[in-house]
Amino acid sequence: MKRRQFITFLSGAVAWPVAAQAQQPSMPVIGFLHAGSPEQNMQRLLAYRKGLADTGFVEGQNVAIEFRWADGHVDRLHDMALDLVRRQVAVIATPGSTDAALVAKSATSTIPIVFAAGGDVVGLGLVASLSQPGANVTGATSLNADIGAKRLDLIRQVVPKEARYFALVNPGSVLSGSYLKDLQVGAAGLGLHVEILNAGTDGEIEAAFTNLSQQPGSVLLVSTDAFFFSRHQQIVKLAARYRVPAMFDNREYALSGGLMSYGADFYVVLEQAGVYTGRILKGEKPADMPVMQSARYEFVINMNTAKAFGLALPPTVLALADEVIE
Repeated sequence: MKRRQFITFLSGAVAWPVAAQAQQPSMPVIGFLHAGSPEQNMQRLLAYRKGLADTGFVEGQNVAIEFRWADGHVDRLHDMALDLVRRQVAVIATPGSTDAALVAKSATSTIPIVFAAGGDVVGLGLVASLSQPGANVTGATSLNADIGAKRLDLIRQVVPKEARYFALVNPGSVLSGSYLKDLQVGAAGLGLHVEILNAGTDGEIEAAFTNLSQQPGSVLLVSTDAFFFSRHQQIVKLAARYRVPAMFDNREYALSGGLMSYGADFYVVLEQAGVYTGRILKGEKPADMPVMQSARYEFVINMNTAKAFGLALPPTVLALADEVIE
């Protein structure tokens, strides 16, 4: 049951990058920098490409894209960013990777940078203000990392009152601080306590779930993080194996079998990043382009998972859902 019509992606198979040497010399080049992996971001990349196409740019026809994927290893981003700077790309785009945006900003003050971030971009130092970004950086933000309290409130309504709450956080992520601050403030307001589980590797994710399996009544909130998203199928499978009700920040988790997700419609944010990239290629300056904020949030429930966990969802919660997967 769907309550909204979601973004329509470009039709056809995904066209992956053509080698740079095969491009025409006069074709502008976008440097695409991301902390995740291409396999997990295929649909998101379509949204970014759609935004580019809306401004008249099609990869392989009148624009080239140089891809740099860190596959969850944030420490690789620095060298990747410097490589794109050395290649003198026209724009560096970091759609869906706040870590990549911050690294790109540290690597160049002249090449335009377009982000699609998940947190408070002013607080993180990406821009001076939303209305006047200043310098060479602009983009769109979902604020997904700053609504942990809302997710906690939603999941507490469907789990037993004696549940124990845990948050899975990547300590190496730039978004972890703001996420935990918002979550703990929300927990205090609800009279709840949230314990922190740190994980920055595949092994640590496994260890976190092993820990949860030994804690009766565990409930998990997974923080906004590119590394976690690149492993979202692994995380969802572990939650199912150990019967841990979990709340996530975007609908891909719920589509893969996660119990619930609440967050911005990130495809719209990514499409806006594509539009901004195209406008910069046409001559606009990042300093004059205000940061766009997502005004659309979606609450998704996987009813099959709820039934498998033996959870009876209250009608009041179901009424809030934008999509119920059955």
